[in-house]
This record gives sequence, structure tokens and C-alpha cells, in this order.
Amino acid sequence: MLLVLSEDHKEHLSFLTKTDGSGKNSLRLLRVEVVEEFGRIALDFLRKGTNPKIYEGAARKLCVPVEMVQHGVEGLMFLMTESSKHMISEVDFMDSVLALGFGEELNQSLLQLYVQHKHQVRSILSQLLCNQPAYHNLEWRLDVQLASRSVRHQIVPMVTIRLLLTRSSDVGSTKSCMDLQTDPISLLHMISTLEAALAAVKTSHARRILRNIK
Repeated sequence: MLLVLSEDHKEHLSFLTKTDGSGKNSLRLLRVEVVEEFGRIALDFLRKGTNPKIYEGAARKLCVPVEMVQHGVEGLMFLMTESSKHMISEVDFMDSVLALGFGEELNQSLLQLYVQHKHQVRSILSQLLCNQPAYHNLEWRLDVQLASRSVRHQIVPMVTIRLLLTRSSDVGSTKSCMDLQTDPISLLHMISTLEAALAAVKTSHARRILRNIK
């Protein structure tokens, strides 16, 4: 299986070999220690969330713009999480990064980073997924306002929806609810949008993409 990299992800990862524009502060990420530094930041962000101060500190250490560090780390985070999530083989990983146009030394450094940390990344992702709320039930009610103090004769329909969710944790599962309210026209628009999305999933193009990410 090969990773499907969007143009945005390719652009972010391309920052690994760009300069600051003057040519003086080239990111020599062919050096293993710098790849490891970006990988360490990416793993830390997966565990604790992003921290702009870490971007700033790494930028000062490497003498490059903060945006360059941020884009490089974000690209590595995507590469590591998607590769680890699907446990792709080393051969498929190398074939995926070949599309980025890096040199052989950088590709080998990225492969080493993936092999070394893929089980740790999967563990972090599994913990994040366990904390995500899941659908439990849906309740709805139709309310119609027929009059008010200013307008005696009117019809204002509103749909009230209560979405019940469950969240699993080490101490058991907890339930929560989310109350939503919308008018029938907006509700019909949301339904048609979701139906269009479901229809798009059934197309041959979508099936080809799904086969690559399973």
C-alpha cells in the first residue's frame, strides 16, 4: 500500500530541503540529527499538542524562519501518523517518499525514523481514538411558533435535535448530549449534502482511494 500525499502535504514536506531565500540558512536535513530533531518535535506534538514556543526554539537553533520549521514538522507528523496507522511496509514507505523527490540519504533517514517510532505512534493514536466521542442515539422534536407579542399570525417551524454520545475511558464509559436547533430548510440542505457525500463514496474514484488507505 502506498500513501496518498496531497499537494499541501508535499509542499509542507518540501520545506525539509528549502532555504530561507538568501541561500545562507539552508536546512541541511540530509543530516540525521536534524531529521531526528524534527521527528522528536512531531512525536511530542502528537502526545501533548502543538506549542508555538517549540517552533520558535527550533527555528533559533537552526537559524531558519519559524514557518519553515512549522511546515516541516506538520509534514512529518502526517507522514508518520498515516504510515504508522496503516503499518505500511518499509518498501511501500520508500516508494511513497520517492514521490517527494528527496535524495537517497534523506529517504533513508525518514525510513529509519518511521521504523524506530511506528509502534509508539500507533500507541499514541489508539489513546487519542479511545477518547473520541461515539454516536449512541438521536432524539428530535418539531416545534412550531404560531404567534408572538408582535406578530399574532405566523408559522415558524424549528427542529430540535438531541445527539447522545458515549466516550470510553479506562474507568468506564460516560454519556453526554449535544442539543442542536435548526430550521427545516437548513436541515434539508444538510441532508442533501450528506447524501451527496455518501454517493461520492460509492464512485470508482473514491473506491480506488479507499483501497490505498485501508
